Amino acid sequence: MPNWDKQQESLSRRALLQQLLAGGIGLPLAALGIAPGQKDKKQQPRQVKTSTGEFITKDDDQFLEELERAAFKFFWEQASPKTGLVKDRCNVRGPDNTVVASIAATGFGLTALCIGHKRGYISRVQARRRVLTTLQFLWKKLARHRGFFFHFANVNTGERLWDSEVSSIDTAILLCGVLTCREHFQGDYEIQPLAFDIFNRADWSWLAEDTPLLSQGWMPEIGFLPYRWDDYSELMMLYLLGMGAYTRPLSSRTWTSWKRLTFEYHGLKYIGSFAPLFVHQYSQAWFDFRGRRDQYADYFENSKIATQAHKIFCLELAPRFPDYSEDLWGITASDSPSGNYEVWGGPPEIGPIDGTVVPSATGGSLSFLPGPTLRVLKHIKSKYGKRAWSKYGFVNAFNPLKNWYDKDVIGIDTGITLLMAENLRTGFVWKTFMKNPEAKRGMAHAGLKPYQASG
Repeated sequence: MPNWDKQQESLSRRALLQQLLAGGIGLPLAALGIAPGQKDKKQQPRQVKTSTGEFITKDDDQFLEELERAAFKFFWEQASPKTGLVKDRCNVRGPDNTVVASIAATGFGLTALCIGHKRGYISRVQARRRVLTTLQFLWKKLARHRGFFFHFANVNTGERLWDSEVSSIDTAILLCGVLTCREHFQGDYEIQPLAFDIFNRADWSWLAEDTPLLSQGWMPEIGFLPYRWDDYSELMMLYLLGMGAYTRPLSSRTWTSWKRLTFEYHGLKYIGSFAPLFVHQYSQAWFDFRGRRDQYADYFENSKIATQAHKIFCLELAPRFPDYSEDLWGITASDSPSGNYEVWGGPPEIGPIDGTVVPSATGGSLSFLPGPTLRVLKHIKSKYGKRAWSKYGFVNAFNPLKNWYDKDVIGIDTGITLLMAENLRTGFVWKTFMKNPEAKRGMAHAGLKPYQASG
């Protein structure tokens, strides 16, 4: 994920829509022009049932299709055909000559290829060729250490850039994409063994340093970074992968070693941390936490509550930033009008919030709160048009109060939006990824078991 500056870049809305034939009570159905059992198509919008059991309108589904198609295009066009690596970001308002690839964006990109094939954006032959190119490059050429990859690399050569670290969490995102491809291309005699080998090359015991908490990274110049994954965050995917590994796995005690701070906001209680909204989204793009819980929480419901709290938080900022409303909310780590990459959000308020809106905040929460997030995303596209929308979907951020619109699209933010849109519609990424025995074993070691939610 992007480091914290550019140089180091990281109520159910079931639409009931019951038919109320106003003024028609007592009249024969035929007199109303409706055959017995026939629904009035003009008065009742067509509905689509989502993978989470909620309903969205056909218009919502068509919007999501447009959003997915545009987001997929980023991963298809901004990946090197020679290496498969995906650019960290891309300027969509002018010439883009950057060569910086991100291994996290590449992980989202591998998953995007599976979505693109499923959706018919590209053929199986095209998807397979790009996946195979990427896996072969990851296995043979991309700079790495103990099976973990450097955060940023040259998109064309794989050379380490910006003295970046060997990143544990960004490698985890990459490996989630690798495992998704392994399951999607079941039976492929080249893709499957490559994916298996890339995943099992990771030395989880080295990264743990004989402790239950993993380091955030390693650099050849200084060794391990002095920070560990010890607070609730996107770390869940990292620990689940490590516990599910065949070779040099993590101990199950890692799952109980990280802190789970409890937050309460307007009566909403949830586990969280002093971090942007994306920490509630990333692990759940691949791991399906629905209907499961450990001794601490149902993490899917927890993310729903955290997103609700974030919405309320944004709406309460409206006196300061009148652009925030039911139609426009959502803040997570992003570019800013100042030119800095800001780590902002809440509750509680963190960062120099200035009225900027980040589409991936709601885009990455589509599976949690379909109705409210769709309302925001559709409003952004309809009201702010080409200023906030590009050929790759939404720009990274914009601020209507300052008339500022980012020129860039960032891979991981476009990626989380694409994956969560597809998960909402079909659950495809969840279903595919969770077929991996490593994913199942990781969740089993974490004590994440099916349960019947009350109510």
